[in-house]
Amino acid sequence: MILQDNIQDGAELPVDGESVEKTLSIIELIGSGGTAGMVIIGILFVLLVVATYIYFERLFAIKAASKVDSNFMNQIKDHVSNGKIESAQILCAQQNSPVSRLIGKGISRIGKPLEDINTAIENAGRLEVYELEKNVSVLATISGAAPMIGFLGTVIGMIIAIFELANAGGTIEMDTLASGLYTAMTTTVGGLIVGIVGYIAYNHLVVKTNKVVYQMEANSVEFLDHLNEPV
Repeated sequence: MILQDNIQDGAELPVDGESVEKTLSIIELIGSGGTAGMVIIGILFVLLVVATYIYFERLFAIKAASKVDSNFMNQIKDHVSNGKIESAQILCAQQNSPVSRLIGKGISRIGKPLEDINTAIENAGRLEVYELEKNVSVLATISGAAPMIGFLGTVIGMIIAIFELANAGGTIEMDTLASGLYTAMTTTVGGLIVGIVGYIAYNHLVVKTNKVVYQMEANSVEFLDHLNEPV
């Protein structure tokens, strides 16, 4: 009976040599990469924060710029046709959008040759596009630089691993190589993640910006066509 109890008690004990599952959190993984890995990951994290801020700041700005009253151009053409130039300028100022600023620039040139009005609108359009694209190029830089910074960490990690291997005294232990390998792998993954996020964010903003540019061009052409209509 005592033997049976001992066997039951022993069944509850872990068997010698049984493998124990080991988990590793992201924080522990980054910390295992040593000082070099943590510095590289820190730089990548800063780039990710900058890319996220620029993306959302530009996205909201572009969305605000794309909002134009569907009846705006009809009102402008009515005012211009009736000679109410001041009313048309007030309407443009109230809209306060890239399209309204372009049309307002054209209205301020009414009375001059059509070519001069077109040139004024084009010059104003370049300034508006510049404002829409402000800081977007930083996203393109981050999307290209982040993977290279990650690969730099990979090279540093491999150098550390080879250095530790050279000083291992002829014995190869995974614990000896762990720090360098962690640095190599974590920085590569981090760099690729930041690069992918920056690349997607950049291209999405480019598409959104192009839609606003096309909107400005369409309304400008419509305005010039109205001025060119025979009275």
